[in-house]
Amino acid sequence: MTLRRRARELALQLLYQWEARGEGAEKAEEAFWAGAKAAAQTREFAHRLFTGTVAAAPQLDALVEKHATNWRLDRMSAVDRNILRLAAYELKFGTAPPRVVLDEAVELAKKFSDDAAPAFVNGVLDAMVKDENRKSKNEKREEGGDVAE
Repeated sequence: MTLRRRARELALQLLYQWEARGEGAEKAEEAFWAGAKAAAQTREFAHRLFTGTVAAAPQLDALVEKHATNWRLDRMSAVDRNILRLAAYELKFGTAPPRVVLDEAVELAKKFSDDAAPAFVNGVLDAMVKDENRKSKNEKREEGGDVAE
């Protein structure tokens, strides 16, 4: 397993614990690392993903809800909701190319959620990527640049 994949798994577990316990991010992370083991680099990347996702959670939740057609956040499973938050953070802040983010999120869904989750997660994230690509193309057109169709 790659360092980044393991870090994403740990970040997802941190997000789940943070949400389930309803406590502050620092307290959730402290409690989590008391029982979890990871190499320093893995732990650092997991920490960056977790703290970044928590800090941007309201904005990420709005983005997820916008693209999860006919689904409210509170109706999603906690695991799926946090996979989507984490992936939305990575897409928004460019921690990896979009295709990698989608693939990693689907793998998280396969490992930690039910059989329907990978397709659901992929569909929501694909809609986010397509929407962002559409916005980028429109911005380039408005600036007078060439945009290949």
